[in-house]
Amino acid sequence: MLTVAHLTRAELGARLARDGIVLQTGGFLVHLHSSVPALADGIALMYRDYPLHPPGAFAHFRLTLHRPASLRRWYRPQVHMRFDGEALFKPLPLAHAFPMLEWGLNWCVANRAHRYLMIHAAVLERGGRAVILPAPPGSGKSTLCAALAYRGWRLLSDELTLIRPEDGLIEPVPRPVSLKNASIDVMRSYLADSDHAVFTVPVDTTLKGLVAHLRAPADAVARSSESARPAWIVFPRYQAGAPSTLEALPPAHTHMDLAKNAFNYSLLGARGFDMLADMVGNARGYRYTYSKLDEAIAVFDQLAAQP
Repeated sequence: MLTVAHLTRAELGARLARDGIVLQTGGFLVHLHSSVPALADGIALMYRDYPLHPPGAFAHFRLTLHRPASLRRWYRPQVHMRFDGEALFKPLPLAHAFPMLEWGLNWCVANRAHRYLMIHAAVLERGGRAVILPAPPGSGKSTLCAALAYRGWRLLSDELTLIRPEDGLIEPVPRPVSLKNASIDVMRSYLADSDHAVFTVPVDTTLKGLVAHLRAPADAVARSSESARPAWIVFPRYQAGAPSTLEALPPAHTHMDLAKNAFNYSLLGARGFDMLADMVGNARGYRYTYSKLDEAIAVFDQLAAQP
């Protein structure tokens, strides 16, 4: 199948500006239309391994990113995003076009994919079993996720854990990992020995501070149709200088804390409760504190070695 890498940068930009492209990310197809060069640069860099469908193909979401026709096109230029023709976010500086796309894709899934139980959590797989990492901003979740994704675990998602109602398996949606502030330099240093670790140029003054994205490993993209069974639910927390500590949690505690991180738990009602209860009943819950990534990798490798 045609992928983004099969197009030159000029061809990609021309398609985006003319008819748009239909990009596949996991089980979702997204129609993207834009003439913003920075967005085409970001897609060429971060989505090179992702399949492209014909422009007229069905798409779950339709996003347009464009520059305004007013004076703001030239003075402090901005970018606007539209979802099915309607404004999605407030305009942002033009340099924020690629982060805006990532935030828009997260919004689309979180607000439209209600056939799944959706949890705000990173999720990775090894040996057919998945570890779910729910955590609030600033907890070191994405940093830990990025490290695991390049140290033997398959990235399923950095932001959204999607639980299928029919079998309780996790639907992969691998996309670039979002890194913020100090974690950008931490991961650049940690992955300096990897030829496959590719980062975007950091963008400053966003609502989340300094933001950069790390390309998803090619294997994660190639295997995005392979689901995984939840096995561990780990609530991570980075604490400078803290020893690596893994604390087992009782199922009831795990269930309640996980429900707080679910986007549509209340919306699904009894079905959401049953799905979460089934998952927690068949997985092990932990709270994990860490300060060193190598120690964290060792702990997660020990989890994967469990029968």
